[in-house]
Amino acid sequence: MQLYNTLSAEERAIMIDDAGKQRLTLSFYAYAKIQDPKKFRDDLFLAWNKLDALGRIYVANEGINAQMSIPEENLEAFRATLEVYDFMKGIRLNEAVEHDDHSFLKLTIKVRDKIVADGLNDETFDVTDIGVHLKAKEFNDILDDPNTIVVDFRNHYESEVGHFKGAITPDVETFRESLPIINEQLQNHKEDKNLVMYCTGGIRCEKASAYFKHQGFKNVYQLEGGIINYAKQIEAEGLESKFIGKNFVFDNRLGERITDDIISQCHQCGKPCDNHTNCENDGCHLLFIQCDECKTAMENCCSTECLEIIHMPLVDQVRLRTGKQVGNKVFRKGKSENLKFKHSGELPNTALASSEKPADIRQKIKIKKVLLGKAEHYYVKAQVAQFTIENQELNIGDKILISGPTTGNQELVLEKMIVDGAETTTAKIGDKVTFEIPFRIRLSDKLYKIVN
Repeated sequence: MQLYNTLSAEERAIMIDDAGKQRLTLSFYAYAKIQDPKKFRDDLFLAWNKLDALGRIYVANEGINAQMSIPEENLEAFRATLEVYDFMKGIRLNEAVEHDDHSFLKLTIKVRDKIVADGLNDETFDVTDIGVHLKAKEFNDILDDPNTIVVDFRNHYESEVGHFKGAITPDVETFRESLPIINEQLQNHKEDKNLVMYCTGGIRCEKASAYFKHQGFKNVYQLEGGIINYAKQIEAEGLESKFIGKNFVFDNRLGERITDDIISQCHQCGKPCDNHTNCENDGCHLLFIQCDECKTAMENCCSTECLEIIHMPLVDQVRLRTGKQVGNKVFRKGKSENLKFKHSGELPNTALASSEKPADIRQKIKIKKVLLGKAEHYYVKAQVAQFTIENQELNIGDKILISGPTTGNQELVLEKMIVDGAETTTAKIGDKVTFEIPFRIRLSDKLYKIVN
């Protein structure tokens, strides 16, 4: 009975590419009383390993917190494994704004004391007595209320690259640090203000809202489904995004773009940038923001000291880091005296730049396009993309544009396409059309027809 990973991340990445299956990145959580977290953990591993589900999952007596990568074709079977448990029946799965087949490369399920470390030892604190959930439009409306205080319950390296306009962004490295800080700052506003909070997917705010109600705050609200769900709703409903920049995520992507605004700087040269990286020196592994130019010059390192170390013989590198641990166990995320342009807690509410290159901006001005549909699948081995046609016919000879946050803007002339297994010259509304393309697409990509 296999209860742990047997493949390395590198081996898993090769298997994913060879399989050529579209994968979905998603997250979910649930607070519940779990009597035997170890048995719960083992049962989940056995069920999910059969479905080629990967991810980072924490379980505890208080519930489950999961960020995962699932083959699209196994999504319903995965839902069925959740429905076995009463507390997860009908649970919301937050799908990522940008999917990536390599977002997770292992299935790691760990038993923890708590699914969200809060530093609290108060048995009278009821984590299920939560604040009012707000959908995107309701959240936008309450932000416009001058009687509202909005708080970002993420960490400094998350809010630095993206946050809601006017939000309080605590300069903290852990969730547990933020609770007493905000409680102290807002002691005089327990009854006269709307305390509105948000986080990535909702799990931290679920606990924070209960904590502040326990502390006597009367008007407590939280963003339902967090930033991930908010981004989906504003796109679907055509709402203004009051979130600016990028949403930091805890997988190999390290972020998904919500708006084109860049509100942070390269920590080494100060240029507008919001791309996180980990220092190439395995004995450091510092998380920081680095632009492409500095990445090239510094070979993905945070300092000249680390740059020197990565060019040492491997045996010397191992000797230097013997006894040390990497990541958040020892090394501070995004904070080092070597980073000249790190300004935690001093976050602008206006963009320093746009994520779009000048060429892309010019292209948008010149090109007239009509949305045809959205991406459904990409077959890696065959280099074939599948789209669903939703708004207008597609014909052979049409000039098309495939656009997405990761894919960028890719133009080509359609020379051949397949509908229902047969080659055709026209695809109508409702058809699923496939055709060869020399680049990879993602599920967040859109298909446009370029018109004169």
